[in-house]
Amino acid sequence: MKIKHSREYGPFAPRIDELSDIDPSYKRVRCTLNGIPVDKMVDTRASLTDFLRNDFGLTSVKKGCEVGECGACSVLIDGKSVDSCLYLAIWAEGKDIWTTEGLVASDGSISIIQQAFIDQAAVQCGFCTPGFIITATEIVARGQRYDRSELRRLLAGNMCRCTGYENILRAVEEAIEIEIEARG
Repeated sequence: MKIKHSREYGPFAPRIDELSDIDPSYKRVRCTLNGIPVDKMVDTRASLTDFLRNDFGLTSVKKGCEVGECGACSVLIDGKSVDSCLYLAIWAEGKDIWTTEGLVASDGSISIIQQAFIDQAAVQCGFCTPGFIITATEIVARGQRYDRSELRRLLAGNMCRCTGYENILRAVEEAIEIEIEARG
C-alpha cells in the first residue's frame, strides 16, 4: 500500500493568515550573588548563564556546550556546583549564588583552590578553569580526603580539552590538604 502525501500539513497545507507574536514574560528575581543581594527583572526563558553574563558581566561563567556536559558554566548555588546553562534564571529566586569572581576576597587575595591551581600549573588555555575551580570549591569545602578515583568521579562533570587532568587533580588534592590543616 502506497502512502500519499497529505496536503493537511507542511508546505502544502492551507496557510494561516498571521502568526502570533508572543512577547516574553518577565519575573522579578531576588537572590544573593557573590555575597551581594540583587533584585532584577528577568526573561522567564533566560538561563542562569545568560543572566549572570549579560546582566552582571560575570564572564567567568562560560558558554561552552550549553547542554550540561562540559561544566564551563558551573556556579555554586547554595553550596552545590550546578551547570548554570541548564538552570533557569527564575529558579535563582532566594538562592545564594557564587561565581569564580566572588571567590576573591575584598583585599584581593584569592581562594585556596585558586592558589592551588596556580601552584600546580593546573591552567592551560583557561576556558574550563573557572568551572573546575567552582566544582573544586564545593569539594574542598567538605574538608574530606578523596582517593584519585573518587576525585575523578567528583570532577567528571567538568571537561578540559587541553590537559590530561593530572595537574587539576593535584591542585584539588593540595587545596583539600590545606583546608584540612586549617580546620585543625
